[in-house]
Amino acid sequence: MFAKKFRQHGPIHLSQYLMSVKVGDYVDIFADPSIHKGMPHKGYHGRTGIVFNVTKSAVGVRVNKLVNGRIIEKRIHIRIEHVRKSKCQKEILQRKKDNEAAKAEAAKTGVKINLKRQPKQPKEGYFLKAAGEDGVVTTIQPLPFSDLV
Repeated sequence: MFAKKFRQHGPIHLSQYLMSVKVGDYVDIFADPSIHKGMPHKGYHGRTGIVFNVTKSAVGVRVNKLVNGRIIEKRIHIRIEHVRKSKCQKEILQRKKDNEAAKAEAAKTGVKINLKRQPKQPKEGYFLKAAGEDGVVTTIQPLPFSDLV
């Protein structure tokens, strides 16, 4: 859990410190073992949370934690080295952008459009062409059992 990957040891990149984080952003908590200061407890490692506070060297994150069968929202402060921007909202935001473009196109053309997500539909039916050039179906029968002893 707190070990770095192969050939990923050493000091962290400067871009990690310069990462811009705003209140309301989704972040993933990944403890960096080379920095012990401001490291989150192992129970929060790998969790996704929402930023509620930003300080000069740390961010406050709201994380859900399961405690005795109930989910409690915990507010923890973690140094910026142990936080990554989450990609959990990427598909949602892309779908929202596509829907807005489709709505604008539909309003321009006057065509009604359905923006709801559809589950994967069954395959369309089709007719299979008969084997052979003449189109005649050949029936194959099994040979009767014969004892060769």
